[in-house]
Amino acid sequence: MGHADDRHQIVIVGAGRVGATTAYAALVSGIADTITLVDFDPKRAEGEAMDLVHGLPYVPPASVRAGGYEACREADVIVVTAGAARQPGDTRLELARRNLGLFEEIIPKITEQTREAVLVIVSNPVDLLTLAAQRISGLPPSQVIGTGTALDTSRLRAILAEHFAVDARNVHAFVVGEHGDSQVTLWSPARIAGLTLRDYAKAAGKDWNADLERDLEKQVITAGAEVIKRKGATFYAIGLAAANLARTILRDERSILTVSSVLHGEQGLADVALSLPCVVGQEGCTRVLAMSIDAKEQAALEASAAALRKVYADIGGPKG
Repeated sequence: MGHADDRHQIVIVGAGRVGATTAYAALVSGIADTITLVDFDPKRAEGEAMDLVHGLPYVPPASVRAGGYEACREADVIVVTAGAARQPGDTRLELARRNLGLFEEIIPKITEQTREAVLVIVSNPVDLLTLAAQRISGLPPSQVIGTGTALDTSRLRAILAEHFAVDARNVHAFVVGEHGDSQVTLWSPARIAGLTLRDYAKAAGKDWNADLERDLEKQVITAGAEVIKRKGATFYAIGLAAANLARTILRDERSILTVSSVLHGEQGLADVALSLPCVVGQEGCTRVLAMSIDAKEQAALEASAAALRKVYADIGGPKG
């Protein structure tokens, strides 16, 4: 999208821990000229902005401020983190219903100001809210992106890198589907230095078998809950993932990220938002990549889509 003066502007709606951490990550990495925090509690947004402003001498030049929805008018990327956080013992349905009600208020306030910016949805359940945001806004599906399994994918890559003692940047592996219990770890296309994990393990003298796959999969799925159990919330990794997604859009990097978007037949799926590898740039998710995966993985992906459709219908999500 961009503006004539080519200044990059990010608006973060929701100045709770995830929103504030996203702002911090964006500020430290120098990806935007202006970062605006918007919150239903204006004092909270002001406090977070002030705290960040006090650190400006240590980071690349930028302006940080609190504001209202009118700030969205000039934004290139709008990151939505508002919503109730997942509490221990929360059912997905309760959380989904609460946050859907909130999105029915928030999204029209954003689109009243702009239909140009790319929307990045972080609030949970992220796949259901990505679909709801796209339908409420009527924006093209490419322009509404959920952080989806970007974080699960980075957790998987980090865990594999540790197992094989290699740099995580050289591990190419994806988690797709729902950002939640029905997520799918794709083992068949996973590679290190062009080798399948089984071949790499053989070359490196390491174990690799189905039990190990299941164990690593479980570690990825339960990673968020394990953090919540210990510190009550997760915000650093998701803040970095959201800021990374914003950077990819602002700089038109055309990175391939596993992010959630509304599907219309890609990988045989429709009427659902979930994560698949996407080419992400200035216009949003410009292409969802078709993957060659095995029949078991495809079936698991279809089951993930079915689970999401059911919850979306149960909470009475807006229809397309």
